[in-house]
Amino acid sequence: MDVSDVSAVGTARLPAVRQRAALRTFAHRKSTIAFLLTLPLLLIIALLVIYPALYSLKLATLNKSMERFVGFGNFSFLFTRETFWMVVRQSVVFAVSAVVFKALIGFCVAHFVHNVPVKGQRKWRGMLLVPWVIPPAMSTLAWLWLFDPSYSAFNWTLARVGLPTVSWLGDPHWARFAVILVNVWVGAPFFMIMYLAALKSVPEQLYEAAAIDGANWWQKLWYITLPMMRNIIAITVLFSLIVTFANFDIVRVLTSGGPVDQTHVFATWAFKVGIEGSDLPLGAAVSLFMFPILAVAAILILRDISRRGNEA
Repeated sequence: MDVSDVSAVGTARLPAVRQRAALRTFAHRKSTIAFLLTLPLLLIIALLVIYPALYSLKLATLNKSMERFVGFGNFSFLFTRETFWMVVRQSVVFAVSAVVFKALIGFCVAHFVHNVPVKGQRKWRGMLLVPWVIPPAMSTLAWLWLFDPSYSAFNWTLARVGLPTVSWLGDPHWARFAVILVNVWVGAPFFMIMYLAALKSVPEQLYEAAAIDGANWWQKLWYITLPMMRNIIAITVLFSLIVTFANFDIVRVLTSGGPVDQTHVFATWAFKVGIEGSDLPLGAAVSLFMFPILAVAAILILRDISRRGNEA
C-alpha cells in the first residue's frame, strides 16, 4: 500500500473520529449531565402531572355520559350557574387572604426566630414547624373538634368568660373564617422557614453599616431586609398561592363546602360535581378554571422577578 492509499484511509476515518469526539464532548458537558440526572424526575412529572392534565382537558369537552364531544359546552354551562361564580369569588378570597396572613405571620415569626440566641433556634424551629409537618387532614380533624357546636373548646371558653357562643361552622361568615384560620395555621410555618433561610443569607455587614449611619429598625427592614428577600418572598407567595388555590383536604374535612355551598372552593366543588354528582366532564371543567387564574398570577410574579434581576 502506497502513501496515497494510507492517506485515503485516514481521510475516510476522519469523520467517524470527529463524531466520536463530538459525542464525548457532549456527554461530558454539565448541561447534559444535569439533563440525564433530572430525566427520571421529568418522566415522573410527565406521567403524574402532564398526562392527567391533558386527560382532564379532553374529559372537559365530553358530555355527561362521556360518549359525545360537546366542545366548550361544559364551560358555557358553568358560566350560567350562579353557584360557579360564587365558588370563583370564594376561591379567590380564600386563597388571597390566607396567603397574605401566612406571609405576614411567617415574616414576623422568622424575625423572632432569627433573633433568638443560636442555642435556642433549633428548639423554636422544631416547635413552629409542627403544624406544617402534621398531615393537614389529621390536624383539621382536631380543629373540627375545636369548632364543634356542642363540645367546642372555643365556645366553652367564650361561655366561661360570659360571652355568647358562636356557630363556627353553621354560619357562612364564621365558616369562611374557620377555613382560612386552619389554612393559615397549617401553611404559616412554611413561610417562616423560607423567610428564615433568606434572613440567614443577608450579610450582617449591611446592618452594621446602616447602624453606623444612624438607621433605625424600620429603615433597616425597608432598605436592607426586604430588598434582599424580595425574590424569596415572591417565589414563596407564588408557590403558596398555587397550593392554596388547589386546597381540598381542609375544606372537605372541616365544612364539606357548607353551609349551603358557602365555603366551596374549586377543588371541593369539582369533587362534588364530578364524583358525587356523577358528572366527571363538568367536574373536570370546574377544576380547569384554576389554570388561567394561576397562570396569570405566575406570569406577573415571575416577570417581576425577572425584571428586578435584569435591573440588578
